[in-house]
Amino acid sequence: MKTKEMIYGAILTSLSLLIPLAFGGFLGITLPPFSATLASHVPVMIAMTISPATALAVASGSALGFLIKLGPVVAARASMHIVFGVTGALLYKKGMSLSKVLLITLPLHAISEALIVIPFGFDLYKAGVVIGVGTGLHHILDSIITLFLAAILIKASILAIRIK
Repeated sequence: MKTKEMIYGAILTSLSLLIPLAFGGFLGITLPPFSATLASHVPVMIAMTISPATALAVASGSALGFLIKLGPVVAARASMHIVFGVTGALLYKKGMSLSKVLLITLPLHAISEALIVIPFGFDLYKAGVVIGVGTGLHHILDSIITLFLAAILIKASILAIRIK
């Protein structure tokens, strides 16, 4: 991993920890059994534009933050950020635009979060419809935030990424 990647990864990992720990109550949405923290996917989605290793590190930080704040079920769901984050980073590395990567990783993200809660006693309806659909909607909202933020970072010449 290059030094620049490590620095961006450290900043994004810090954000992925900070969002649930410091802003979870403010940015959190709970409609039991579903819960979401607005913007929690943004650090992982930005990390996908840097490298697969960066996406892995940032997603792992996110899972740790949710474990500390909300316990094992939400942490298990957050650990699925590793799956969609690394996959998205690999697609991005192959030349796919960020917007296309975010669209392609949406079903992977939603399905993986739905499946991971089944061992915790969620029935198929709660896992598939409540968690899966809820995660899909959350992914869309965070994708919009990510694309907006990426455009700002490009204008500020902080990040050179492909959005379209």
